[in-house]
Amino acid sequence: MTPGTPATLDQLLEAARRRVEGLYLRRRELERAAAAAPRRPEFGRALLGAMVGVIAEVKRRSPSAGTIHAGLDAAGHARDCARGGATAISVLTDDEHFGGSIDDLARVAEAVALPVLRKDFVLDGLQLVEARAAGASAVLLIARVLAGDRLAELARAAQGLGLAALVEVHSEDELDRALGAGADVVGVNARDLGSYAVDLAVVERLMPRVPPDVPAVAESGVSDRADVERIAAAGADLVLVGTALARRPDAAAAVRELAGVTRRGRRAVWAAGGGS
Repeated sequence: MTPGTPATLDQLLEAARRRVEGLYLRRRELERAAAAAPRRPEFGRALLGAMVGVIAEVKRRSPSAGTIHAGLDAAGHARDCARGGATAISVLTDDEHFGGSIDDLARVAEAVALPVLRKDFVLDGLQLVEARAAGASAVLLIARVLAGDRLAELARAAQGLGLAALVEVHSEDELDRALGAGADVVGVNARDLGSYAVDLAVVERLMPRVPPDVPAVAESGVSDRADVERIAAAGADLVLVGTALARRPDAAAAVRELAGVTRRGRRAVWAAGGGS
């Protein structure tokens, strides 16, 4: 990889595989820690209410954007976002390409009384155990990188550990696979992981296809309230926002600017309390 060239998806996945190999040296330790870990707030809490919820992300850098906020304090940022009205916190745990760590997740889980999502390239069940041990309430599973039955297998394993499975999709085919795998929540990513191009029209196209009884999150490309209004009209229940919050000196104020948009469309009745 040449300087200034973003890592490819294959390179991101290879780094994830190396991290998984290291986990197996600590397997018993992680399994004991997961078994002893206290229950965290359920991710379903973030889905309640009539407003589009804001999942605020701890994000220091990314392959597409480069350095965003190198010195971002994970716990402090999470507390600020919670104070601003975030309904959940997402924590990137890839160090090599995103500047995150599993320790960030553990610190955030201790700092806030909100559901915490582990966001990483999850390829192996031991990563789920690690997430549970660190205090996660949910894990991200990416349909594009989990072929065949692997997506459903990891979704079931996550649920068996008490973790919600947020399955990320970017196409109709991936959405069908996510639903077939039993996703607890569907995340529609506006970003193409191959090219890193962001297009909110992808969210507008796919979001209405998510069944009304399946919560849906819009990921990537949200920078201001107008963006939240736009994807709320498509039926989003939550938005996941990282870069736009990490770059602001006052994260609490930034979250407040995004919060308070009424849910509309396919899930309006459910969000108001008319569904399960």
